[in-house]
Amino acid sequence: MIRRQILTSAAGGLAAFALGGLAACARRRGDETDRATGLPPMWAQGYFQRDGARLWYGVVGEGPPVILLHGGLSSHRAWRGQLSALVQAGYRVVLMDSRGHGHSTLGKAPLTYELMAADVGALIARLRLRRPALVGWSDGAIIALVRAMDPAADLGLIYAFGANMNHGGVRPNAGDAPILKEIGPRLAADYAELSPAPNFAGLSRAVRVMQSSRLDYDMSHLARIHARAVRIATGDSDEFILPQHAAWIARAIPGAELDVLNGSGHFAPWQQPAAFNRSVLAFLKTSG
Repeated sequence: MIRRQILTSAAGGLAAFALGGLAACARRRGDETDRATGLPPMWAQGYFQRDGARLWYGVVGEGPPVILLHGGLSSHRAWRGQLSALVQAGYRVVLMDSRGHGHSTLGKAPLTYELMAADVGALIARLRLRRPALVGWSDGAIIALVRAMDPAADLGLIYAFGANMNHGGVRPNAGDAPILKEIGPRLAADYAELSPAPNFAGLSRAVRVMQSSRLDYDMSHLARIHARAVRIATGDSDEFILPQHAAWIARAIPGAELDVLNGSGHFAPWQQPAAFNRSVLAFLKTSG
């Protein structure tokens, strides 16, 4: 099923904000926002070790669990525009910094989508989450879909925005997208603040190798995806991903639906957060 939405909210762009210390925060109302970070205060946060990496997670809110998976070279900060909306809607939001990103270390193993999908599985087991929903953006959307290929994953809903599952889904001129000049410096600055051992050039190389040589899923892989419901979302003006590729992903996944966000690019969660949130929350409500 294809749904089309008109994004009417004005583009907000990226906002600079600083993340505070890692001490566990006292429980506060979910609709409050920490003035220092622009994020709702974490109810709990911590680390766990897996395959040579120290991985960070944070939790805020109460209710059915929703895990947010950010894109490449980003961090949990990517979800600043979504956290309060999800918490106020009654969800327990679980944030995670993918290995090498944000507060998490990279480890010595080569970076792969399968490895990061297994990291998500380890977090689910650690927090004893029952059939969590996964909301992924870009690389995070790929990670969510790869996780769902595991028949033992036992997931709830999957909302995947801006995913490509092989190189054929990428625009030929994606590397020349003007928005990269705006986004790149912000990602590097956030990383420098958050990382315990900053090496942005090293992380960039690892992500580039992963994206260029370790991303080759076909219809037989996608046909193995199993969740209560799956929505593949894309912007009709995505600077990196071809719109027909998102439709191909949706066709290949049993029972999946396609949601085309009109007037949106790859960075809709930042540029049109209200409209993006409506798409996510509508899916969680109607399919949950």
